[in-house]
Amino acid sequence: MSRQLRVHAPFNSWICAQIGAREHYAIPRVLHRSGRLEMLFTDFWINGWRALLARTLGARRLAGRFHGDLTEAEVVGLHATSLRSAIETRSVSNPYIRFLRAGSWFGKAVRSRLRRRTGQNWSRTIFFGYDTGFLEAAAWVKDQGGKSIVCQMDPARTEVELVQAEQKRWAGWAKAETPVPEDYFAWRKTEWALADLVLVNSDWSREALLQQGVPEAKLRVLPLAYETTPSPAPGVPSPGNRQLRVLFLGQANLRKGIPYLLEAAKGLSGVQIDIVGPVGIAPEKVVTAPANVRFHGSVSRDRTAAFYREADVFVLPTLSDGFALTQLEAMAHGLPVVATPHCGRVVTDGLDGFVIPAGDSAGLRQALECLRDDPERVEAMGMAALEKVQSFSMDNLEQGLLALERDLLGKRSSAR
Repeated sequence: MSRQLRVHAPFNSWICAQIGAREHYAIPRVLHRSGRLEMLFTDFWINGWRALLARTLGARRLAGRFHGDLTEAEVVGLHATSLRSAIETRSVSNPYIRFLRAGSWFGKAVRSRLRRRTGQNWSRTIFFGYDTGFLEAAAWVKDQGGKSIVCQMDPARTEVELVQAEQKRWAGWAKAETPVPEDYFAWRKTEWALADLVLVNSDWSREALLQQGVPEAKLRVLPLAYETTPSPAPGVPSPGNRQLRVLFLGQANLRKGIPYLLEAAKGLSGVQIDIVGPVGIAPEKVVTAPANVRFHGSVSRDRTAAFYREADVFVLPTLSDGFALTQLEAMAHGLPVVATPHCGRVVTDGLDGFVIPAGDSAGLRQALECLRDDPERVEAMGMAALEKVQSFSMDNLEQGLLALERDLLGKRSSAR
């Protein structure tokens, strides 16, 4: 449940815009509970009769485009625009071109709504949006004297080039190879240049954007937040009775380091690896995977929770992630995490898991062997993981956003 709004709300205000339910609307929810959220624009906001209609029509994904914490907030769902955008772009085969077109449709629709807004003190307003859906509205806000923050969700060109190198290294592994047009990179560069601050969720993304020319003074790192629910204390795996259960959850593709996980699994006794999520590698690589690896494909949310409960260890051999929220989900279930440095600084090596170099099959195998052979260490790391996830709270996210506000608008505030 959201907190009651404070009696004295700050003079500074935020207008947020996001396509989809990214992070379960964490940013606008945190801003709303502190009285700072002026309004939220999103593609679909499915509450009341719309939610009932979506469920009736079988559109369960759309039925989830709502959050009770924002019931009292001013939320504008751009339904007609978003439907037209989906229809207009459905024949475009390249997903990156679809992203750009959908983002531009969304940005123009937000800009149109903002133009109708009266009485807004733009000099004390921050416009916050995500990459590809940010540009048009942010440009208008800045023309009115406001400030803007774009959240860059991934490492952009750095990540694309890394995946392209993996496609050459692991020829024949990718299920599909999609070219990324230069217009996609150019659009993002324009957003970075326009924004007063560029927000990323990890040091990995920060370093990538520095290499792509974003000024250091503009960049800020703010990790994602995770809302924990009480979880049972982790159990002690007993290799004498069963195998160590290792879970990977996410897109099973080259970017996530799946070939390195399969290499590490070869001949690894006493370990069962479950790979859960959409499979993005060639079918022949799936059927020839080591016998101790099982691909489960996409599963329901209920089954996802069951896989977490049944696992002893979580593994994330990713080559590039803006921030992997699955690390925190796993820790909230009391699982040690074996990850790379390319996904957000979450794991403390040797305390609540292991940090291994990206693309290091031998290092990954060694970490799994260590955990297999030391069940007491698995238990201790699981307990440390439960404690670690508490530091990625909504309260910490709020403090991070307040720091951004101070950077842009200073400390002045007053009651509305």
